Amino acid sequence: MIEDFNLLATTSRGNERQMRYELTYLLKDELGDPAPTVGKTGIRGLVVAKTSLDPCDVVEKFRAMLQEHPYKFRYALRIIPIEKVVPTNLEEIKRVATELAARFEENETYRVTVEKRFTNLHSRDLIEAAVTGIDATGNEKKVNLENPDKIMLIQVLGGLTGMALIKPNDVLAVLKEKML
Repeated sequence: MIEDFNLLATTSRGNERQMRYELTYLLKDELGDPAPTVGKTGIRGLVVAKTSLDPCDVVEKFRAMLQEHPYKFRYALRIIPIEKVVPTNLEEIKRVATELAARFEENETYRVTVEKRFTNLHSRDLIEAAVTGIDATGNEKKVNLENPDKIMLIQVLGGLTGMALIKPNDVLAVLKEKML
């Protein structure tokens, strides 16, 4: 598995190979990334990619492409930007949460979202580590579970964890957006 991935893509189980081809095509031929790397994770329905482009910009460009040419997305279900990849360890997650939380604007609300695969860690422990990291910045932030300004995203893939501080619309949900 690529250890410094910055995009995570979900697909239907069994379509991982086609998803890797699709993501490589979209990044290289459609967006002009000279050498994207797309790899399997060993987790059904999940592939990772390393692009030289900004992952949040990639999601925005994919969203625009989806509006114009929805047929170019045959296997992708969700495409998620990742900013930092760390070993799956509560101290590392806390450290990166502190780092990412430095980008909060005044009076912004947040939510911590966890998706975990192949780990014995409890979601509550992961959320607690992230919140402790966010609180360590000294800025009092309010939690808003329904309509946050930012989402502290924690994606656990066994021994590696991808994290990002994103806006709620920074995740591309392909099927949902195709129907709009």
